[in-house]
Amino acid sequence: MQFASDNTAGVHPAILQALADANGGNVPSYGADEITKALEAKLRDIFETDLAVFPVATGSAANCLALSAMAPPWGAIFCYEHSHCFDDECCGPEFFTGGAKLYTVAHESGRITPEGLKEGLGRFTVGFDHNPQPAAVTLTQCTEWGTVYTPDRIAELSGLAHDMNCKVHMDGARFANALVSAGCSPAELTWKAGVDALSFGATKNGAMAAEAVIFFDTDLAKDFIYRRKRAGHLFSKMRFLSAQLLAFVTDDLWLENARHANRAATRLHDGLARINSVSFAHPVEANELFVNLPDGAGDKLRAEGAAFYDMAAVGPTGVRLVTSFATTDEEVDRFVDICVG
Repeated sequence: MQFASDNTAGVHPAILQALADANGGNVPSYGADEITKALEAKLRDIFETDLAVFPVATGSAANCLALSAMAPPWGAIFCYEHSHCFDDECCGPEFFTGGAKLYTVAHESGRITPEGLKEGLGRFTVGFDHNPQPAAVTLTQCTEWGTVYTPDRIAELSGLAHDMNCKVHMDGARFANALVSAGCSPAELTWKAGVDALSFGATKNGAMAAEAVIFFDTDLAKDFIYRRKRAGHLFSKMRFLSAQLLAFVTDDLWLENARHANRAATRLHDGLARINSVSFAHPVEANELFVNLPDGAGDKLRAEGAAFYDMAAVGPTGVRLVTSFATTDEEVDRFVDICVG
C-alpha cells in the first residue's frame, strides 16, 4: 500500500529495456546521438509544432533553468503559494535567474485565478526602476492539490501574462496525468493555450531519471545550451536520458501509465467516499488525493505497512495519497478495507 508518492515506484519495464538497447556500441556524446534526434522529432509530432528540446535529469533543473530563460535578475515570477517552484526548489529559481523574485497570487485548489493574477501583475509599474519587473508566470500541471488546469483557464491566464509581456511556464511534473484527465491534445494543453515553455516530466510516471525543458517560444532557447551546461545538466552520455524519454512517449506509454495512475486514484476516492467520516479537501482530478481519514485509521494503516504523508493543512487527520502506474487494485482495496474496519 504505497501511496507516499509516485516517485517511489520503479522504472517501467519498457523504459528499462530502452536503456539496455541504448547501451550497445559507441555513439556521439552530448546529445549529438540519433536517439536524441529521434526524441526531438517525436516531440514535434506529439505537440504538433516546432519546438526546442533539452533533456535534463531532474524536475528541479527543468523548472529552474526554464525560468532562468524567462526572467532577468530584476524580474518578478508569479506563482501559487505552495507551488513546487516556491516551496520545494530550495531557492533554485532565484539562484539560476540571478536574483529574480517569486510572488504568490490567489488561487482556488491550487489553480491560480485570473483575478489573483491580475492583482499580482498590477502590483508593479513597468519601467519603474524601484520595483521588480513582471517577467513570468509559472503554472503547475497537475497542481500541488491534485487539480487540473483546463485549456480555457490556461489561455485566460496566458492572455493576462502576455498582455504584460510576461512569459508563461508550465511545471509539468505530472503533465501526462493532467493531459488524460483534461481529455485534450498536448498542443491544446500547452502552446495553443499560450504556454511558452514546459517542464516535461517523466520520472514520476515510469522513467528512471529523465525530464525535458521544451520551448514552444524557440527564441527563449537561444542561449539555453549555455544555461544547461553551466548548471551541470549537459550529460555526456545524453543518449540514456533521451532513450528514457523516447520510450516514454512511444506507443502512448506515458498516457497509458497516467491513465492507470488516475484510475487507481478514482478507485481509491470512490472507496473512501463511501465512509461517512471521510472528507476530501480538494477535487480528485488526477492521481493525488487530499483526504481526512477516520480517527485512528492512520495508525492502523501504517501498522499494516501503508505508506503516505500526513498533511496538517488538510485537517486534523489529513493525509496525501498518491497513486502511480504501478499501483494495483489490491493495494487500493486493502487500504479502503482497513479504513472501514
